[in-house]
Amino acid sequence: MQEHKVIFFASVEQDEDGFYVAEAVALPGCVTQGRTEQEALTRLQEAIAGWLEAEAAKRLPAKPKESLREVSV
Repeated sequence: MQEHKVIFFASVEQDEDGFYVAEAVALPGCVTQGRTEQEALTRLQEAIAGWLEAEAAKRLPAKPKESLREVSV
């Protein structure tokens, strides 16, 4: 069976305490943090998986809040 990968855009910002806050832009409430940017992104991967599992458990289709597209200029 072929594994499918889904790509999500993430917002990463450093807060006033020095922690990195990462958010999956298209998934409402899917936010985490870490002491380093890499730690925050690793935790975000886990948070995204949990978010998607929770949506699947509701037996509802996952509906991102917005649809993002890459545009080259």
